[in-house]
Amino acid sequence: MKQERKIYDPAFKIKAVELSNERSNLSELARELGIKVSLLYKWRKDYQEYGDGSFPGKGNLKLTPEQERIHELEKKLKDAEMERDILKKAISIFSKSGR
Repeated sequence: MKQERKIYDPAFKIKAVELSNERSNLSELARELGIKVSLLYKWRKDYQEYGDGSFPGKGNLKLTPEQERIHELEKKLKDAEMERDILKKAISIFSKSGR
């Protein structure tokens, strides 16, 4: 029997992290919230590393500002390479038809 995976709201995760920073007994807090303590530790680590961008939702990347910049530049490079390849093909086609 497959157990369904729970999805927690980003606001809930942030509140849980904030509460965990105020409390000393994380096991008790996790029990009160109905989550595993390992999940609470993971959320804390993510929040510490990425801040407010920690819980972006389904399919979105968690990126530091540097990683975001790299991702943006890689996309621009890929687009420029595609444009170059298209222009090369066009030059090849037009140079053959001009004879």
